[in-house]
Amino acid sequence: MTDAAPTAAGRRREGGVWSLIHAERAALAADLADLTDEQWATPSLCAGLTVREVLAHLTAGASLNSVSWLAGVIRCRFDFDRQVALRLAQQLGARPGDTLDRFRRVVTSTTKPPLPALAMLGEAIVHGEDIRRPLGIRRRHPVGVVTRTAEYFRGSDLTVVARGRVGGLRLAADDGPFASGSGPLVSGPTVALIMAMTGRAIYCDDLVGDGVEILRGRCALPR
Repeated sequence: MTDAAPTAAGRRREGGVWSLIHAERAALAADLADLTDEQWATPSLCAGLTVREVLAHLTAGASLNSVSWLAGVIRCRFDFDRQVALRLAQQLGARPGDTLDRFRRVVTSTTKPPLPALAMLGEAIVHGEDIRRPLGIRRRHPVGVVTRTAEYFRGSDLTVVARGRVGGLRLAADDGPFASGSGPLVSGPTVALIMAMTGRAIYCDDLVGDGVEILRGRCALPR
């Protein structure tokens, strides 16, 4: 009986994370409801992708379980970039409205590739900002949500280089409790810290401290 308790607790924690993911997806869908065709074609913060294509990428991630993800990887001969491009194309649809409709259908999905639920929360927040920032849309993320996400990224290089990017730097949020590391200071909004540690150099403009330019230089590292 003692072995079952951690598993049950883990499931409860993951269930709590899914509610946060669903809220982030729903907020993004609402923010994009009235975009023009020109806005859908805006370059995102993901190099080479429009905001519409990033949304399709999020839909793909919420539509793949471990089996279908692995099958796609094998089909693409372990070319992960090709796998991502293939899945994105499958979810794009013929028109921007199709892309948004497909995303709305997965807002409450708990399907995921072989990743922790916190990684999916990170995907929702980071790619949501990849879309919003170029469009001039601002979201006030709940402090607890972005704090939890920042804590995940500071200790992980699983889906994106983040831990390696902030090594030797002291991160400190000015809008919440997140703090990490030691060294030259990088301080600012928690969302800006998340985006900079995942390689989005433009968010360094929202940060202050002796370590900002170090972090800005590291944003060129592969994501």
